[in-house]
Amino acid sequence: MKLFGITGGVGMGKSTAGQLLAQRGVEVADTDLIARQLVEPGQPALGEILQRFGQSLLMADGRLNRGDLARMVFADPRARADLEAILHPRIRLAWEAQAKDWQARGCPRGAVIIPLLFETKAPPHFDAVICVACSEATRWQRLRQRGWTAVEIRRRLDAQWPTDQKIARSDYVVWTDTPLPVHAAQLDRILAET
Repeated sequence: MKLFGITGGVGMGKSTAGQLLAQRGVEVADTDLIARQLVEPGQPALGEILQRFGQSLLMADGRLNRGDLARMVFADPRARADLEAILHPRIRLAWEAQAKDWQARGCPRGAVIIPLLFETKAPPHFDAVICVACSEATRWQRLRQRGWTAVEIRRRLDAQWPTDQKIARSDYVVWTDTPLPVHAAQLDRILAET
């Protein structure tokens, strides 16, 4: 099985790339979705997060207020490191198990979307790394559409490697300042080569 690591900065089109790959028969796991599942009510990670960051993050329906947690951890590097210590090992176990399952089932290709792929030293797990990237102007426009303030955007960007570093260490780059068919065609070329 050929296993791809998909990375890139926040707002650069990783989820769209994952959807396009899935439409082409590639098995896809998204670590952002895994992280959301890990903090569902009843999950051990939720209890650890509440213990570390406070019960005030628990909403009336028993779910984690992810927006408040994000504002907290992106404003404080130590808090972010504490959250990563709770979640990152669990996230890695989940996507590694998924990749093993794909391999056991004989899937020809799989892809794992990991925003912090380089930061978490995950490249050795993959046959190739694809960096999804776009211009800073497009990125800021996309993140503003999410309702984030300039301060929130800057804090999130500062928590990740710069895009040029990710591009330099990747095997392939998919540029997403393009119409969706062009984005898809770039992925098609990568799949045709591998």
